[in-house]
Amino acid sequence: MNFREADQEKAVAMRHLLLALLLIAMTGCGSDTKPEEQGHTKSVTSVIFSPDGTRIASGSLDRTIRLWDASTGEELHALKGHTGWVHSVSFSPDGTRIASGSTDKTIRLWNALTGEQLNTLIGHKRFVFSVS
Repeated sequence: MNFREADQEKAVAMRHLLLALLLIAMTGCGSDTKPEEQGHTKSVTSVIFSPDGTRIASGSLDRTIRLWDASTGEELHALKGHTGWVHSVSFSPDGTRIASGSTDKTIRLWNALTGEQLNTLIGHKRFVFSVS
Protein backbone atom coordinates (compact mmCIF):
# COMPACT_ATOMS: atom_id res chain seq x y z
CA MET A 1 0.00 0.00 0.00
CA ASN A 2 1.43 3.39 -0.94
CA PHE A 3 1.13 6.64 1.00
CA ARG A 4 -1.80 7.95 -1.05
CA GLU A 5 -3.83 4.73 -0.59
CA ALA A 6 -3.21 4.83 3.17
CA ASP A 7 -4.43 8.44 3.29
CA GLN A 8 -7.56 7.52 1.35
CA GLU A 9 -8.28 4.62 3.70
CA LYS A 10 -7.84 6.90 6.72
CA ALA A 11 -10.19 9.47 5.17
CA VAL A 12 -12.88 6.82 4.56
CA ALA A 13 -12.47 5.45 8.10
CA MET A 14 -12.71 8.96 9.54
CA ARG A 15 -15.86 9.67 7.54
CA HIS A 16 -17.49 6.48 8.85
CA LEU A 17 -16.54 7.31 12.43
CA LEU A 18 -17.86 10.86 12.11
CA LEU A 19 -21.14 9.61 10.66
CA ALA A 20 -21.49 7.14 13.53
CA LEU A 21 -20.69 9.88 16.02
CA LEU A 22 -23.24 12.19 14.45
CA LEU A 23 -25.90 9.49 14.64
CA ILE A 24 -25.09 8.84 18.29
CA ALA A 25 -25.02 12.56 19.08
CA MET A 26 -28.36 13.18 17.41
CA THR A 27 -30.26 10.19 18.73
CA GLY A 28 -28.47 8.88 21.80
CA CYS A 29 -28.58 5.42 20.20
CA GLY A 30 -26.32 2.64 21.34
CA SER A 31 -27.22 2.49 25.02
CA ASP A 32 -29.98 1.62 27.42
CA THR A 33 -30.07 5.18 28.76
CA LYS A 34 -32.63 7.78 27.80
CA PRO A 35 -31.59 9.90 24.79
CA GLU A 36 -31.23 13.00 26.98
CA GLU A 37 -28.71 11.15 29.15
CA GLN A 38 -26.33 10.33 26.30
CA GLY A 39 -25.34 12.26 23.23
CA HIS A 40 -25.79 15.89 22.37
CA THR A 41 -29.26 17.37 22.50
CA LYS A 42 -28.53 20.17 20.01
CA SER A 43 -26.38 20.67 16.91
CA VAL A 44 -22.74 19.61 16.99
CA THR A 45 -20.40 22.48 16.06
CA SER A 46 -16.94 20.94 16.42
CA VAL A 47 -15.44 17.45 16.23
CA ILE A 48 -11.80 16.43 16.65
CA PHE A 49 -9.82 13.20 17.00
CA SER A 50 -7.33 12.78 19.83
CA PRO A 51 -3.69 12.73 18.65
CA ASP A 52 -3.55 8.93 19.02
CA GLY A 53 -6.88 8.48 17.22
CA THR A 54 -8.55 6.54 20.05
CA ARG A 55 -10.98 9.22 21.22
CA ILE A 56 -13.16 11.92 19.69
CA ALA A 57 -14.26 15.16 21.34
CA SER A 58 -17.37 16.97 20.14
CA GLY A 59 -18.71 20.39 21.08
CA SER A 60 -22.33 21.42 20.79
CA LEU A 61 -24.95 24.13 21.02
CA ASP A 62 -26.22 22.20 24.08
CA ARG A 63 -23.27 23.77 25.98
CA THR A 64 -21.44 20.47 26.49
CA ILE A 65 -18.36 18.70 25.21
CA ARG A 66 -18.71 14.95 24.79
CA LEU A 67 -15.79 12.55 24.77
CA TRP A 68 -16.26 9.38 22.72
CA ASP A 69 -14.42 6.11 22.15
CA ALA A 70 -13.47 6.28 18.45
CA SER A 71 -13.68 2.51 17.98
CA THR A 72 -16.98 1.75 19.67
CA GLY A 73 -18.81 5.10 19.60
CA GLU A 74 -19.39 4.81 23.35
CA GLU A 75 -19.71 8.10 25.20
CA LEU A 76 -16.95 8.27 27.80
CA HIS A 77 -17.66 11.64 29.45
CA ALA A 78 -19.99 14.62 29.21
CA LEU A 79 -18.01 17.76 30.07
CA LYS A 80 -20.31 20.39 31.53
CA GLY A 81 -19.50 23.91 32.64
CA HIS A 82 -19.98 26.28 29.71
CA THR A 83 -22.97 28.60 29.97
CA GLY A 84 -23.00 29.34 26.23
CA TRP A 85 -22.76 27.37 23.01
CA VAL A 86 -19.52 25.43 22.52
CA HIS A 87 -18.09 26.34 19.12
CA SER A 88 -14.65 24.77 19.17
CA VAL A 89 -12.79 21.89 20.83
CA SER A 90 -9.18 20.83 20.51
CA PHE A 91 -6.89 18.24 22.10
CA SER A 92 -3.48 19.17 23.48
CA PRO A 93 -0.62 17.65 21.45
CA ASP A 94 -0.12 14.92 24.06
CA GLY A 95 -3.86 14.15 24.20
CA THR A 96 -4.17 14.70 27.96
CA ARG A 97 -6.16 17.95 27.86
CA ILE A 98 -9.00 19.46 25.85
CA ALA A 99 -9.53 23.18 25.24
CA SER A 100 -13.02 24.47 24.42
CA GLY A 101 -14.22 27.87 23.26
CA SER A 102 -17.73 29.17 23.81
CA THR A 103 -20.19 32.00 23.38
CA ASP A 104 -19.93 32.44 27.17
CA LYS A 105 -16.67 34.28 26.30
CA THR A 106 -14.47 31.70 28.02
CA ILE A 107 -11.93 29.08 27.12
CA ARG A 108 -12.10 26.07 29.39
CA LEU A 109 -9.44 23.43 29.88
CA TRP A 110 -10.41 19.85 30.69
CA ASN A 111 -8.68 16.64 31.67
CA ALA A 112 -9.19 14.46 28.58
CA LEU A 113 -8.99 11.24 30.58
CA THR A 114 -11.37 12.05 33.46
CA GLY A 115 -13.50 14.88 32.03
CA GLU A 116 -12.64 17.08 35.02
CA GLN A 117 -12.57 20.83 34.38
CA LEU A 118 -9.06 22.12 35.05
CA ASN A 119 -9.27 25.86 34.41
CA THR A 120 -11.42 28.65 32.99
CA LEU A 121 -9.73 31.42 31.02
CA ILE A 122 -11.81 34.58 31.36
CA GLY A 123 -11.46 38.12 30.09
CA HIS A 124 -12.49 37.82 26.46
CA LYS A 125 -14.80 40.63 25.38
CA ARG A 126 -16.49 38.60 22.65
CA PHE A 127 -17.42 35.01 21.84
CA VAL A 128 -14.63 32.46 21.46
CA PHE A 129 -15.14 30.71 18.12
CA SER A 130 -11.86 28.85 17.73
CA VAL A 131 -9.24 27.03 19.79
CA SER A 132 -6.41 24.84 18.50
